[in-house]
Amino acid sequence: MTNESTEIDHPEPHASWETRGYWEGAGRGEIVVQRCRACGVTQHKPRGVCATCLSGDLDHVVGSGRGTVYTYTVTNQNQAPGFAQACPYVMAYVDLDEGVRLLTNIVGCDPADVAIGMVVEADFAFGDRSDGEQFAVPRFRPVGVA
Repeated sequence: MTNESTEIDHPEPHASWETRGYWEGAGRGEIVVQRCRACGVTQHKPRGVCATCLSGDLDHVVGSGRGTVYTYTVTNQNQAPGFAQACPYVMAYVDLDEGVRLLTNIVGCDPADVAIGMVVEADFAFGDRSDGEQFAVPRFRPVGVA
């Protein structure tokens, strides 16, 4: 039996012109990262220019949705609406197979079972937007956990 966290009630994300590709990908159940056409570097967080060469020639690339836990913390206390009820939950940096690091949360297992180097795969928490459409927030679970 696992001691899984309660679901986080995510607030509606704000998609700017720089982050729209990332959020639209999440809504399709995909992890989308940027790749610079000029120098080939893959980057996350989304931005208007390449953080390496400053080119504005960027592609949006669908990633594998897999990675490994780089580091994590178990959050036992949070007063923010939507998050307080979910404690304890795991916040983690995940190194994606595409070579970028993403801040996310780990679900689908007991927080005590999360470990640095754990192989994880993307999962998505869907919510309703104020305009009646849906949004999704990427999160990760251990590989092989449904």
